[in-house]
Amino acid sequence: MRLAVASGKGGAGKTTVSAALAAVWAEAVSRPVLAVDLDVEEPNLHLFLRPVIAASRRADLEIPVIDADACTRCGACREICQFGAVTILGDTPLVFDDMCHGCGVCLAVCPAGAMRPGSREVGRIEDGAAGAIGFVGGRLRVGEAMSPVLIRAVAAHVEALLADLPEADRPDVLLDSPPGVSCPAVNAVATADAILLVAEPTPFGVHDFALAVEAFSPLGKPLAVVVNKAGEPGEADEALDALCRREALPILAAIPDDRAIAEAYARGRLLPDVSSQYRALCRELARKAAALVREDRHA
Repeated sequence: MRLAVASGKGGAGKTTVSAALAAVWAEAVSRPVLAVDLDVEEPNLHLFLRPVIAASRRADLEIPVIDADACTRCGACREICQFGAVTILGDTPLVFDDMCHGCGVCLAVCPAGAMRPGSREVGRIEDGAAGAIGFVGGRLRVGEAMSPVLIRAVAAHVEALLADLPEADRPDVLLDSPPGVSCPAVNAVATADAILLVAEPTPFGVHDFALAVEAFSPLGKPLAVVVNKAGEPGEADEALDALCRREALPILAAIPDDRAIAEAYARGRLLPDVSSQYRALCRELARKAAALVREDRHA
């Protein structure tokens, strides 16, 4: 199974939940686990799991390269590019590499065959392990804007790793997604069997949680909720509960707004290690999340 941990806003607690689930998954679900950091712009899952990185490989985006001698300056590539990445300045055909999305349509429409595929690095894909927990992470190149390209490359790399294993040995996959509801977040959850939304019971948190529900519901994947920094019942808590009831979203766990958790997080410690109470909470959350996927598959 592939479980994506997502949220409508940054700082809601995605990585806290992802790392906690990875730490207890084997004991709670009796299955091996692969933790995948898809928050490639600001990867931090490794700060908590502390994996030993065994390999790192480059991830590239295909971009066009123009043969100026063969180019007829017809402008077909310029007209079809939706991103303004190909143009002709005076008599000089140009490609703006950082604006190119790698769709390849300019190569297909060039009547003179003056364009060939090239590449540029968008980031790195890292493989490692934290004890029995497998780890894969993406790290976007500094200054790079095309994070969805790297997210898809990391996801494809994970699928290739799973395909190389006997079916009985394939681990469950926990995807630590980027925050928000834009292209990076949607690309990150695309391969998931279910989505676990981390919600923060503040006015800002509830607002962005509603956006996440609106964005991810059309994907047709099971959605469930973890409330992080849960405090005394109040207006924001009631609004969050009402939204979950209206959308029929099960709340699988509520993590208290506890100073001990904040102190542990600041020191890079995992939630299950704060106390036996929180370890039990994380194990129960893992079991419920796994059941969410099983129930959907048997529906």
